[in-house]
Amino acid sequence: MPSQTVFDTPFVTVWYHPDKHIVHHEIHKFVYGKEFREFLLAGTAAMKKNHAHKWLSDDRNNTVLSQEDVEWGQTNWFPQTVQAGWKFWAIVQPEKVLAKMGMERLVKLYAEAGITAKFFTDPAEAMKWLEAQ
Repeated sequence: MPSQTVFDTPFVTVWYHPDKHIVHHEIHKFVYGKEFREFLLAGTAAMKKNHAHKWLSDDRNNTVLSQEDVEWGQTNWFPQTVQAGWKFWAIVQPEKVLAKMGMERLVKLYAEAGITAKFFTDPAEAMKWLEAQ
């Protein structure tokens, strides 16, 4: 079954893979503010609509998130996404060191809420791991 595009801009694309029950985003260039929030909420809506539990974040082209976006993610997006059924998170690490450190902090925080996460350098390996969960 072909992937469904649920959000697409020059900054980020979000797909839902119906045969794998996986939400998947790929950041093309730095995304923040309104667009950052919209793509995350589009993924959450796809997760909820399709009863999915897995998310692949291809963040290779992302940079450090603003404090405002981090706070919004923790207080708004994260609780909604957990409630939608999120359990497994495969992350293709950002290339920038500071961005990696930010993602590592989020993974530790989200693990406390029951999200199983793993870091990757290759999107194909990340997808393979998610499929096995």
